[in-house]
Formats: sequence, structure tokens, C-alpha cells
Amino acid sequence: MPRTTVAIQIPRFGSPEVMEEREIQLPDPGPGELHLRVAATGVNFADLLQRVGLYGKVPDLPYAPGFEVAGQVAGVGDGVEGWKEGDRAVALLRFGGYAKDVIVGAEQAFPYPETLSPIEAAGIPVVFLTAWVCLFETGHAREGDSALTLGAGGGVGTAAVQLAVDRGLRVYGTAGKAEKRAFVVDELGAEACFDSRGAWADELFAALGGKPGLDIALDPVGGPATKAIRRMLNPLGRVVFYGMSEAMPGRKRSWPKAALARFRTGSIHPLSLVIPNQGVFGVHLLYLKEKEAIMGPALEEIFRGVVDGRWKPIMDRTFPMDQDGAVEAHRYLHDRKNLGKVVLEAP
Repeated sequence: MPRTTVAIQIPRFGSPEVMEEREIQLPDPGPGELHLRVAATGVNFADLLQRVGLYGKVPDLPYAPGFEVAGQVAGVGDGVEGWKEGDRAVALLRFGGYAKDVIVGAEQAFPYPETLSPIEAAGIPVVFLTAWVCLFETGHAREGDSALTLGAGGGVGTAAVQLAVDRGLRVYGTAGKAEKRAFVVDELGAEACFDSRGAWADELFAALGGKPGLDIALDPVGGPATKAIRRMLNPLGRVVFYGMSEAMPGRKRSWPKAALARFRTGSIHPLSLVIPNQGVFGVHLLYLKEKEAIMGPALEEIFRGVVDGRWKPIMDRTFPMDQDGAVEAHRYLHDRKNLGKVVLEAP
């Protein structure tokens, strides 16, 4: 008799309420694959973009979102070495993480320290690896550099601030709520964190001494923020995009708003980079070429830093991994209530 599991799927694009809990087929792990019994799944802003239909290439509907899970190995396919049933593992997936069981390639799975709970482990891979790649693989951050992180109170933002401060950078951030701004400065060590709903660009420019002074800027927003950032870059300064939240200000898709966000960001002419000696990068973690060669060593170092106390996953809230829990988690992120990471916990 075929095996089944339960997943939270997107049957059609729309508001958080479109998600449905469904029973789906669970194949046996094939050669080179693992069956993971999921204990926790990370929720990311990209999941929201998928649900409203603004993400780009996604599986055919219906499908389950979810890029990262933590749990235990429940089955090992032929040819897999180094894993056995009962091992603790996190895994990076293209999609499908909102489920109680997943089948993943063994190269997508990584052990995590026993000192971490599954909830903490599920909250680490996407945000810390995104921050790591933005700062060190594309941003080439070095001690003494100055960095700006927009959305510093979110999952990637809190990870990026910690990694950058630990590496000896001077870090500035933006966040929309006073408690987030205070946390980023007082708990994470940023130089300053400005109100993203106010005149943050003017305040940052003043903090930089009234002249360009940024070496790296992590931009998940787009729109006018990008133009403001580029005016503050040092020669050889870099902007690293890892999202465009400006395109989705609400819980539902709006093509006019998405088009307006694209227009407000503007196009970047090659000469506008050549003359001021600036660089622009984009990071999409799940489509990164040579992913295993980068992800494995980086995640190992990230877990080592967590165990050593150099940085920590900033966990905000946990919701149950069921239909109602997924809906509430998406609403929570839409409303920008999270300070750090949101996770779904399996029963």
C-alpha cells in the first residue's frame, strides 16, 4: 500500500487563506536520497512571494512551499553513505518543506549540533547562508568595512548583522519598529539602526559624515531605497540584492504595485557602475551554482559559530505545522511583526 504524508499546499495563488492541508503520496527514498521525518520547517519571505504568484518559476499547482527543514533520518536510499536512521539533519530544498515528511538528495542534507533544538536548527540554514553568501561570497566583506543591512530586524537581517559584527565590520541597519531597532543595536552590536519608515537615508548619510561611506549594502527591498544606497557607496562599494519586498506591500498579489516597484528601482546602466566604481550583485540561494561546494563548508562554519556562542539564531515565534498555523505564520510575516525567524513545528 502506498505511503502518504501530510503537507500544507498552495492550490492557487492568493492571500494566506488559500493554503490547504492535504494528504500526499510519499515515495520511498531512491538511490542517493534520504527520507526525513520533519520536526520543524523554516518560514521565509520567499514563501509569501510564492503564495501570491510573484516568485517566478515554481512547481505546478498545487505544491508545498518551504526551503528548509530539520528532523530525523527515517530512511536511507541505496548508495548513501554517512547517514543512518535516527540521525539529526537539516536539509535545503527547492520546495516542499511544509510537510511532515520529505525526500531529499543526500547532498542536500547536513548534520546539526546536538545542542540545538530542531526548531533552532530549522531557523538557521536559509537566513544564515543567505547572509553569508551576500557578505562574504559576493560582498567580499573585510574587517573594517562599513555595511548596511535593510530589514535588519528580520531573519536574514539579524543573521547578517551578527556575521558582519563578528567579522569586524561597522554595521548599520534599518527596521520599522522601535523595539527592532533597539534590539539590532543593543543585542546584536550594530552602530545604529534607522527607522525604515522615516528619513533613514538622510540619517545614515549624516552618520557617515555627510559623504559616501558604505562598502557593502544588503538590499532585500528595491525601489527608492536602492537609489539612496548607491549614492552612499564608497568607490568599489557593492550592493547585494536578495529580494524585492517593495514589490509586495500587501497580502495579495498586485501586478500594478509590482510594476511600480520595478519602475521605482530603475534600470542600472553599465556606465553608472563604471564611473563611480560600483558593483551590483544578486543572490538567490536555492539556484546558486556549485551550491554544495559553498553551502556545506559555510553551514558547518555557521553551526560552529552558533555552538561557540559567536552568533545565535534569533527565534521569534513558532506556529503549528497545520493549515491554520501556516496561515497565521504568513499573516505574521506579511505584517512585519517578526523579530528574527518564524518556524512551523510538526506535532
